[in-house]
Amino acid sequence: MRARLIHSFDYSYSEPVLLGPHRFCLRPRPHGFQRLIDHRLTITPDPSQLHDLLAAGGDTITRARFLGETQQLTVVATSEVETFTPPLLEACLDESMALLPVSTGRLNPDLSSYLVGWLPNGQHDHSAVDLAQEAWIGCDQRSLAFLQQLIVIIQDRVKYSQRHIGPAWPAGRTLKERIGSCRDMAMLMIECCRAMGLPARFVSGYHLVEPRPKRYDLHAWAEVYLQGAGWRGFDPSGKGAVDDRYIPVATSSNPNLTAAISGSFSGPPGVKSAMEWDIKAEILSSSNQSTRW
Repeated sequence: MRARLIHSFDYSYSEPVLLGPHRFCLRPRPHGFQRLIDHRLTITPDPSQLHDLLAAGGDTITRARFLGETQQLTVVATSEVETFTPPLLEACLDESMALLPVSTGRLNPDLSSYLVGWLPNGQHDHSAVDLAQEAWIGCDQRSLAFLQQLIVIIQDRVKYSQRHIGPAWPAGRTLKERIGSCRDMAMLMIECCRAMGLPARFVSGYHLVEPRPKRYDLHAWAEVYLQGAGWRGFDPSGKGAVDDRYIPVATSSNPNLTAAISGSFSGPPGVKSAMEWDIKAEILSSSNQSTRW
């Protein structure tokens, strides 16, 4: 699939403010099963400093600093990408990674940060461990069967609901509330996978669903590392294995580091801020291929 995206943000302030350092995660990933054809980032007012950097997860992010006061900050990211359908998982998966739980001693040490639990001491949330064990029962220890069953259980236990504000919830809260956004359900799947020795990470990007919605939104899903197949995307708030209509932008073991825009401002007491955003997407060509596990 080939698509053009225009993602815009408009911040307004009731009084002149000083903008602090800002971090932008708006550049679609130029590797994996995706080719970045063009990307332009327009920022008003003009930053005094602007530079790209390669983040720990391998994605390109942009840092900016500003001088002087302003009552407006406008950011427009225009991108054109081409995505491809990955090869079938069954044909790629190594036998050593096909069975669960995975022995962490057989994994590349670079993957260790994608196995740590989300509790302060690095342990896994007990509710996620229980859910992972439930999905593991009856799957004959097969990793793909586990992932399929896990997504079925998550969708049965958690009702999807849009939530535009706030960080991703921990697994325990999502299961207790029985409702969650795409990022909450992604976090739940990540924690369950890690509890079974499967490295997993958080992905932020776009999902160009059909039929076309009235308004596109940022989306979140999980990527799981499977030996022989590498990082593969799974959407617990969608249909499971991702296809070429998913456009990854940022990945991290910490979902807070995938925010589209993060930064600060300072101004007089009582200053108020407001933000409006819009995502326009145009599909230039489609592969019309379906994805199987």
